[in-house]
Parts: sequence; C-alpha cells; structure tokens
Amino acid sequence: MTMRVLRAAALTLAAALTVTACGGSGEQEGSAQASGSADEAFPRTVEHAMGSTEIPERPERVVVLDTGELDSVLSLGVTPAGAVTTAVSDGFLSYLAEDAAGVEVVGTIAEPDLEAIAALQPDLILSNEVRHEDIYPQLSQIAPTVFAADLGDTWKENFLLDAEALGMEDVAAELLADYEADAAELGKAIGDPAATTISPLRFVGGPIRAYQPESFIGTVLADVGLDLVELPGGAGATFAELSEEQVTQATGDVVLYSSYGSADESGEAAVVAGPLWSRLPAVQNGRAYAVDDDVFYTGIGLKAATLQLERLEELLAG
Repeated sequence: MTMRVLRAAALTLAAALTVTACGGSGEQEGSAQASGSADEAFPRTVEHAMGSTEIPERPERVVVLDTGELDSVLSLGVTPAGAVTTAVSDGFLSYLAEDAAGVEVVGTIAEPDLEAIAALQPDLILSNEVRHEDIYPQLSQIAPTVFAADLGDTWKENFLLDAEALGMEDVAAELLADYEADAAELGKAIGDPAATTISPLRFVGGPIRAYQPESFIGTVLADVGLDLVELPGGAGATFAELSEEQVTQATGDVVLYSSYGSADESGEAAVVAGPLWSRLPAVQNGRAYAVDDDVFYTGIGLKAATLQLERLEELLAG
C-alpha cells in the first residue's frame, strides 16, 4: 500500500502544479505557465444533474458547497477559493483543515452565503442536487455551476464529475484505481473479510443512524469485502433509524460508532452508559470502536475513504 500512497501523492502534486484555484494573482500566473497544453481541454461542456454547463477556461477560482466536493478538489490538489462548513463547526472538517487553510468560508452547507460566493468571483461552483437544487439558478448566474445528482454512495461518480469540470479526469481515474487496489489489499490482509460483519452507528441527537450498504461507509466496507449488517427498513436508504431501545439490533461483529457534535448532545454518552449497550456482541468482545465522525460519516470522498482504510487496517488487520 505504501508505494501506491506515494504514487497518489505524486499524482496530486503534479495536479497541484497544473491547477491552482486559491485565487492569488501570483498563483494564477504560475498556474497559467504550468498548465500549458493542458488548457487545450477547454472550453468544455459538462453534463450533470441540472443539465449541461459550458466551462470556457480552466477554472482557477473554485467554490465548493458540500463536504464531498471539498474532499474531491483537495484530493486533486486544487485549493478552492471558498467552501462551506457544517452546522456544528465554524471550521472545515478536521481531516481537511490543513489542506484547506486560508480557504474563505462562504456559509454553511444548509445556508450558503450567495453574496460571499459572488464576492469571490468564482469561475466554477461545485455542489449537488440533494443539497442545493433550490439555489442552482442563482449560483449559475454567478459562475458555471456543476451539480452531482446524489451524494454518499455515489462518491466515486461525483469525484469523476468534479474532476471532469476541472479538466483532471485522468488524474482522478488513476487515484481511484489506487484506492480500489488498496481496499482489495486490505481485504486480503484481513483474510476472510466477508466473515466479519460491521454495524456502523452514528449518534446525531434523536434516532440513532445505522448506516446501510447504500451509504458512503457502505461502499468503502464493500470495497474491502466486509459485510455490513442490513436492518429492516434500511433497504435502499442511506441509514436505518434506531431508538435507544432498538440499539441491540446492531449485531455486527464490529461496531464503528461516532457522534455528530458532542457525545452529550448527540445522545452517544447516554446510550453507551446505558444497560443495552453492553449487550451488543461487539461490545462484549471488545470490538466496538469509536471512530472519527468527520472521516467516517460527515466527510465524503477519496481522502475520507483512504483514511477509513487506514483506520480499518489498524482495527481489523493488526
């Protein structure tokens, strides 16, 4: 896995030398000099969830309006001019914060600040129909705007779509191939991954979310070959909802749990200290693991998926 990680880093560095989208004038000049013949890929028309969008030139001032899009552009070595945050934090997701240093905050996922976005004078806006269908007309008046149709389990398709808008689809395809090879390698290291069942749980305040195969984490587990516990009512959904009294339905050999926000406010602390948590097979066998919510549930994309593989290797292949 180490050689592929180094290769991915080299690809990302090469991409960063080709496209810089953080907006400084000196950086833009450097981008123009470095991109050379690569800019022959523009203008281009991108087909997406809201129709088709013409992108006249290689984007240099990108604004992203969801965690998946932020992960995507940073994975490609592109620093956006602006991005949104989640409702529970004033900053970017922990695993993206270093790479996103200096990026302008333009509201939250739920409430993007259109004036702040326009003030950045972007030449590309990336988001998805699920989050921002209602404001697509306004966004597309500001800059060429490309929307994915869905999020979560479609993260690979979304990554390739974002890369297409940036003129970096070849780099994206290579990075995805490296990730998938690493996932397969982890499955071999585990031995018989299909024999291990996983219950991914997330405490969000209110019903507990038990994530299902058609979710971001579901796709990563499937890439490794691990079996995810499917629950009634979860078919076709990102997650099934459990009350505190139903938490014993999390029957996986391994439980991966986290909180959106603080453990006290999410309900995690009360459930974990309660009488039913200790009945879970994973808890009884010492295989219930607290994981980083930003990486496993809030974040979506190649960087998050790669970090999930690293954590799963620590937990399951050690």
